[in-house]
Amino acid sequence: MAARPAFVLTAPSMPVFAIAVALALAALIAHFGGVAIPWVSGHVVETLTAAFALLTAGVVLRGL
Repeated sequence: MAARPAFVLTAPSMPVFAIAVALALAALIAHFGGVAIPWVSGHVVETLTAAFALLTAGVVLRGL
């Protein structure tokens, strides 16, 4: 009998992926495009961190 893997990664759901991409794009547009986006323009690093954290949670947590 084969042992079950202890740590299984899954693909994130489409809404989680779309939100993470939207956050990352907003941060990149605010930083490199010079577009003033409320809150995002002043917190580019935090926005990119939130996008990456959301995408990571979608991969690590099953059903998210």
